[in-house]
Amino acid sequence: MTPALPILRWLPGYERPWLRPDLVAGITLAAYAVPVSLAYASLAGLPSQAGLYCYLAGGIAYAIFGTSRQVAVGPTSAISILIGSAIGAMAAGDASHQWQLAMFAAILAGVISVIAWLVKLGGIVSFVSGTILSGFKVGAGLVIATTQLPKLFGISSGGSDFFTRIIDLVRHLGDVNLPSLGVGLGCLALLVLGERFLPGRPVALGVVVLSIVVMYLAPLEVMGVKTVGSIPTGLPLPGWPDVRLRDTDGLLGLALACFFLSYIESISVARTFGLKHRYPVDPNQELLALGAANFAAGVASGYPLAGGMSQSAVNEKAGARTPLALVFASCAVGVVLMFLTGLMSNLPQPVLAAVVLMAVKDLIRLKEMRHYYRVSRLEFNVAMAAVVGVLLFGILKGILLAAIFSILLLLKKTSHPHVALLGRFPGTDRFGEISRYPEAEQLPGMLVARIEASLVYFNVQNILEEIQRLIRERHSEVRRVVIDLSTSPNIDIAGARMLAELNDRLADAGVTLSLAEMHGALRDLVQADGSLGNLEGCDRRIGIAEILGAQGYGEGPPTVEKDE
Repeated sequence: MTPALPILRWLPGYERPWLRPDLVAGITLAAYAVPVSLAYASLAGLPSQAGLYCYLAGGIAYAIFGTSRQVAVGPTSAISILIGSAIGAMAAGDASHQWQLAMFAAILAGVISVIAWLVKLGGIVSFVSGTILSGFKVGAGLVIATTQLPKLFGISSGGSDFFTRIIDLVRHLGDVNLPSLGVGLGCLALLVLGERFLPGRPVALGVVVLSIVVMYLAPLEVMGVKTVGSIPTGLPLPGWPDVRLRDTDGLLGLALACFFLSYIESISVARTFGLKHRYPVDPNQELLALGAANFAAGVASGYPLAGGMSQSAVNEKAGARTPLALVFASCAVGVVLMFLTGLMSNLPQPVLAAVVLMAVKDLIRLKEMRHYYRVSRLEFNVAMAAVVGVLLFGILKGILLAAIFSILLLLKKTSHPHVALLGRFPGTDRFGEISRYPEAEQLPGMLVARIEASLVYFNVQNILEEIQRLIRERHSEVRRVVIDLSTSPNIDIAGARMLAELNDRLADAGVTLSLAEMHGALRDLVQADGSLGNLEGCDRRIGIAEILGAQGYGEGPPTVEKDE
């Protein structure tokens, strides 16, 4: 069992050779985090320093409570645009109030995460389909891109959703500020080249420094290139956000969405690096770690955060051995806030737009969508539904739609289980599914079917109908039906009574029902329910071999091919 404070387990055993790689990783992570957090804060509609505050407080909290050695927590593109789109309307144009609401959203998300930890909901991530999440990320990436293109072009463009922003952008293309576009495209080119030839290096920081130098040397601001503006110097003082009680209703749904998205992304990243470096990650403990990180970010004037893949990859590639790298990164960000904010006031906005566009390109995984299309049209359609949902209804509603579609997909798969029609291979005692093995022959007067799912209330009707369909296809030939339950791990009362109903219907038609391979748990419930009476197979575990042998089919025990 993971202790509530994992730092008490790894810190006493900390080895001196780890110090240098952790220090280098921390400084490298800070170099990556500074420009990215400034850019993400603009996505959230917050002052630039709000993103830095997230790294400052959240990193230390995660280092204390987290179980991953490489995960780096901070603002992410999806959560930032979610905050910006949802809280902007709540604040009604009041920038100060918007910041307070964002702080309180982080605190609420932290509280929700801690509650989830207390009730051990670490497995909640399993209920979200990877397909849905992929579609959501594509939609979120496209939404984020449309918010940054006006800054890249140096034009004023608005719109409350993806499509209106696209239309408004096209209308204002004639107003493009060429110096802004030149700066943005130049930085974008440098970022692309840096990613290709200098992977894992803080290229974004270098681009930021270069752009600030250019702004000092050239009169670009006079030519219409907008800058970030002044950033307050110093560390944030802990404080509770000034939020009215009537604001909390609207924030609760937002906080739930932030918690949901944060945990899914964070645990996915943590498991990825845990498998790579061969150490365990405790999903439930990660809830506490994220809760502490979000709460700390909220009281430190930040906003909701998560363990993102991009910053975690930077941390891992730089050599991070333990969560102490996050502490070093937080200290480095603190140094920037205390001594270097004056230099960043001349940072061009097109540069931040370029940084965001580079960061979100990894969300738009068209290759993955093409893979879904080739492998499963159903999965592709579900992913596209998530994409369209985000584009039409926004990030917050898109998350809710993604969750709903995940549940619907799960229910669809489990409520329509496969019922395999089995046949015997000629001259053998081996059985296989007839649809997969055309050479397999059905035995005269007998139908053998395997139910490849548990028999529970929401699927039993579909199972009953499918078995009846298989019987109808044989017309009046069938005199005995054998149901193989070897791949049915569970049964409830509804399942037992479905079998009883099937037995009654078959008996009325002069057909005998036999149950094979019913393991102990199934027999216990069936016997306790009593609806099946003395039906063959209920009182003891018998196999298809015994049933077929009693009917004169073969001498040896047949084996059944269980197709994956």
